[in-house]
Amino acid sequence: MRVVITGGGGFLGRQLCRRLIAVGELTDPSGAKKPIREITLFDQAFDSSAVDSLWSNLQPLHHSLPDVRCVSGSIDFAPALAAALGKDPEVSVFHLASMVSGECEDRFEDAWRVNVVGMRMLLDAMLQLGESTKLVFTSSIACFGGELPARCDDRTKTTPQTTYGMTKVIGELMVNDYARKGYIDGRSARLPTVIIRPGKPNAAASSWASGMFREPLKREVCMLPVDWDQPHPMTGYRTVIDSLIALHEVPGAILGSDRAVGLPARQVTPRLARKAIRDYADQTGWMLGEIQEAPDPRIRSIVSQWPTDIDGSRAVAMGLPEAPGLDEIIRNYMDDFGHQAV
Repeated sequence: MRVVITGGGGFLGRQLCRRLIAVGELTDPSGAKKPIREITLFDQAFDSSAVDSLWSNLQPLHHSLPDVRCVSGSIDFAPALAAALGKDPEVSVFHLASMVSGECEDRFEDAWRVNVVGMRMLLDAMLQLGESTKLVFTSSIACFGGELPARCDDRTKTTPQTTYGMTKVIGELMVNDYARKGYIDGRSARLPTVIIRPGKPNAAASSWASGMFREPLKREVCMLPVDWDQPHPMTGYRTVIDSLIALHEVPGAILGSDRAVGLPARQVTPRLARKAIRDYADQTGWMLGEIQEAPDPRIRSIVSQWPTDIDGSRAVAMGLPEAPGLDEIIRNYMDDFGHQAV
């Protein structure tokens, strides 16, 4: 079978590609395991060195490697989508392409074009391939907002207070409706904030969540825009990748009419993050940079509208993994990207 990853040039897209190469197979619509023979990464642009590293550090594999190809283009441009999807209906799509939260607040029209119009065009392109196509859409806990319970779950009403969250709710509803009509076999993974992302901060309002680990571990100063005790749901990038693949494998009958599944998360504060990296430093002798307060009213305003805790028990009941502890997340990051911190 074939796999298409939109947003395939980004961090999670590349990590998902590497994991799929290692896994080697996915379940097709009949329920049979089929080898992955091709993976298409679709994005506006690609870092060639990042793509070349997809096979690095993989354990010896007992299956043939899939072909990996890169297709550049905009998610709202039909010819580019058609080039990425191809004509073979035996395809699974992981839809990660999206404008992030901070960008969406500043660029409303672009947020609508990429996150909503692009989503509709992708679904319609998949519809042309037939009912056997499967979609995993990455949504967000930014779907929640306003007056929230202490802990949100899959039954909590979605009243987003950001443009980004609004676009994700619309995406979830489109997935539900196309699945209801039998046009595609769709499911949405509602992601908490994913840590620890390597590289530089991005325009996401949650970028500080990775930065408060990443910068100190790089022996650099982290400028913290939120309060020390601001709680926020987080999980590790390895767990997110495993969750996306596990959600792909869940039979549609188990998902039922609600195709949006909230992933489990740990409630983390900057204070807890600081303790976790200090514990790691004490155990390993690693030198750390500092975390300094740098209040940002804009970031605080956005983050204050998001949920502070998530109940992912429905996902766990479907076989998706629990969120790891901070110590495991830090060690995974240092194993994978610690060379960048030296």
